[in-house]
Amino acid sequence: MSTVIIGGGIIGSSVAYFLTSDSSPHKDKEVHVIEASSQLFSAASGYAAGFLAKDWFSPAVAPLGALSFDLHHQLAAENSGKEKWGYMQGTALSLDVSDASAKRIACRGDDWLRDGTSRAEVAARGDESSMTVIDEAPAWLTKQKGGRVEPISEEGTVAQVDPLRLCKYLMEITVSRGVKWHHPAQVISVVTDPDTNAINAVKVLNFASQTESVIPCTNLVICAGPWTSRVFKNLFPSARLQLNVSALAGYSLVLRSPRHTLLHERDTYRGRSHAVFTTHPRDCGFSPEVFSREGAEIYIAGLNSSQIPLPNQAEEAREIMDKQKIDELKAVAVRLMGKLAEGHLECSDDVPNTDDLEVLREGLCFRPVTNSGRPIISRIKEELLGLGVKTKSSETGGERGGVFIATGHGPWGISLSLGTGKVVAEMIDGVKTSADVSGFGV
Repeated sequence: MSTVIIGGGIIGSSVAYFLTSDSSPHKDKEVHVIEASSQLFSAASGYAAGFLAKDWFSPAVAPLGALSFDLHHQLAAENSGKEKWGYMQGTALSLDVSDASAKRIACRGDDWLRDGTSRAEVAARGDESSMTVIDEAPAWLTKQKGGRVEPISEEGTVAQVDPLRLCKYLMEITVSRGVKWHHPAQVISVVTDPDTNAINAVKVLNFASQTESVIPCTNLVICAGPWTSRVFKNLFPSARLQLNVSALAGYSLVLRSPRHTLLHERDTYRGRSHAVFTTHPRDCGFSPEVFSREGAEIYIAGLNSSQIPLPNQAEEAREIMDKQKIDELKAVAVRLMGKLAEGHLECSDDVPNTDDLEVLREGLCFRPVTNSGRPIISRIKEELLGLGVKTKSSETGGERGGVFIATGHGPWGISLSLGTGKVVAEMIDGVKTSADVSGFGV
């Protein structure tokens, strides 16, 4: 049995990881990962914030969210995750500079994303006694006039990773287990058995050598992020199924601040991260999200757009990055984290602070979103593949096989990654999934 995974980001890496784990009956079988980008993890998997939440999801996604969060914790505990990919337990905070009498409107799922409001709106708030207690806001967050900072996470329910380092770790482990990675490469067609019309291989084009090869394929997993719809349509042009996955672009910055050093991280915060969600400043037109990450890094994002065309390759995002948008994000970063003006205790519209932040990296990446706000994690029915294409299954005899889709995680791709990888591997293995994903069909 051979599994071909199209897409070598965090989802594809996770599927390969769990397919080759000791507990998988598939672990001794052949697994290939096909990635089109010349630089691995140059899309959202390498440029995302890496924020993890256990219970910030809609009811349909909640079981997968909880499973994935626990898997992140387990993976880090068993494999020195803090040192290898910056895993940190954390606290989520809301910075509110609005009228104190204003009522918070509770919502769930991805409403915050579509409405352009703060992700803090979906935080699962319990009673106040269960909240993480903070003495004060982190020192790297500049005090805002009229601002109030409050915890919005319960103890042990949010965490932080560096997604690029996590992806590299998963790749290294899968390679050590015999998984073959092909990049830059593209699956250009599926090959079917002339007698049964069942998929038995894929034809792969290596971009570097411009040579084609044929790889045996019993199971085909398409998890190419916002490119998934294109990949599926190219491979199954007569399919009755049309995937409604679109791309949401997001700008980000990775920074350093003199008020957040390795000493602060170790001694002041004792290895804990902070995630700050806000709608301030009100005139910026988006809801900033700020995360402290291992290594005294600070990541800021929240400036999104659905109007930027999806490039053919992930690395091409650098060429279409809008400097004005980066400057807008930097201005917000300075407002929220810059040095207070001499003699002032708070930052305000009248008294702005000064820029003493160091920009380590500018980013633009595209995340896959669906109209429902839920990911698609499903085996595709044969009748939807078109032209009588079949897959090896118990119905056709022989080995079990199928075409699987795993995409549409929106801004939660890193958080839901390990859970998604595990349930897709379980689907391929033909065992009961560890979380109910029956509502994630196409």
